Amino acid sequence: MKATELASLNIGEAAELIRKKSVSPVEITRACLEQVERHDRRLHGYITVLADSAMSEARHAEQSIARGEYLGPLHGIPLALKDTFAMRGVRVTAGSKLLEKNVLDYDSAVIERLRKAGVVFLGTLNMHEFAFGATTANPFYGVARNPWDQERIPGGSSGGSAVAVAASMCLGSIGTDAGGSVRLPASLCGIVGLKPTFGRISRFGTLPLSLTMDHNGPMTKTVADAAIILDAVAGPDPRDPGCSARPVSRYREELASDIKGLKIGLPKEYFAEAMDPEVRSAVIAAVQKLASLGAVVEEVSLPHCKYAPPTFVALAMSEAASVHARDFRSKPGEYSPELRDLLSMGLLIPGRRYLQAQRVRTMIVRDLAAALRQVSVIVMPTSTIPAPRIGERSTTLNGKTVNVLAALTRLTSLFNLTGLPTVSIPCGFTAAGLPIGMQIAGKPFAETTVLRVAHAYETNSEWKDRRPAL
Repeated sequence: MKATELASLNIGEAAELIRKKSVSPVEITRACLEQVERHDRRLHGYITVLADSAMSEARHAEQSIARGEYLGPLHGIPLALKDTFAMRGVRVTAGSKLLEKNVLDYDSAVIERLRKAGVVFLGTLNMHEFAFGATTANPFYGVARNPWDQERIPGGSSGGSAVAVAASMCLGSIGTDAGGSVRLPASLCGIVGLKPTFGRISRFGTLPLSLTMDHNGPMTKTVADAAIILDAVAGPDPRDPGCSARPVSRYREELASDIKGLKIGLPKEYFAEAMDPEVRSAVIAAVQKLASLGAVVEEVSLPHCKYAPPTFVALAMSEAASVHARDFRSKPGEYSPELRDLLSMGLLIPGRRYLQAQRVRTMIVRDLAAALRQVSVIVMPTSTIPAPRIGERSTTLNGKTVNVLAALTRLTSLFNLTGLPTVSIPCGFTAAGLPIGMQIAGKPFAETTVLRVAHAYETNSEWKDRRPAL
């Protein structure tokens, strides 16, 4: 196979070739590094490329597999992670100037578990500064560009992860999601982004943004690939007080495409609000496809969820300001002007407003719980608009001028406030060739159900293998 063909494989395909010894981890790793060399000067998906150590790890994987010591579907697979996970001996910046020389002497829980699975680490990926934003227009490490249209944003804050996966500069990634930062770039870049239940994946060694809403999640080319990564990294960890002790499922083994009789909820409030007409049409068509596969579609009501965006903003700004309080006061010049403004506002939010937001959050949680007693999953767009142009600040929806960032993130923060498992999958393209994403959310720790619906749709979609022509 040609190098470009090897890099374009998904994890499941590459794992099968490696298991059969038809392809070497060295060949696939080299192919991905060639993609990085060819495209990343323009795309800015990476912050740090670990070419030498990656090739060494690939050779070690090759030798282990030759000895019959195959570890499973991630053995010898080249991944790259968002630049926010502690990795021993590697600079981890969180996309910031403040941490530009931050070399750590330990691994995060995610890295530890991927090492045990035999992963090859290609490097760390670009992100919005300290994960506080939705564009990945990083002022220190380059403006990340969407592979489908390089004049457009990939979304954020895990934008570099989406860029690298979509452009086949790695076979998969893990990002972080406090308000949509895995799902939003997945939607805008035409890949799969899974935010599991809060506490399903340990956050030990992950630089925080919002302690009550941070999630870690896989970003991949297929739903099955997301299940493979989740199998490797999910599970209890006493080092993370927010990590659940509940046992994990066998996500890939339980993946199935049969959804006959499964109830899908459409929240009437969200579909009544302004969104790009091509986004609306694509998601409605995707829901009709699910119905044709045997699912039962019902309307559900989420009456208090219109308050999700302001509630999220109040909580995220307060919690981020708390995380950064010491450094921000002592080294304000190490932060970009944009982030300085946000943290300053966060420090000014009074405690009573934070508590009020938590009360509204409880109402939103109850809305979702009531709806999910009626249906198994809830489906809606991931973003109300496709990828905007770099630097674009406003757009028009239903004849009204709206803020681009608000339009991008309006539908994602709901599931960070509630901690529910949610996956974004491609469900179509605009006439201009931009990806459109659909998110599927389920009950707490029901990742198997969420993935099952996503897999059923993906299996029967006409664009599951569509990739950007770089």
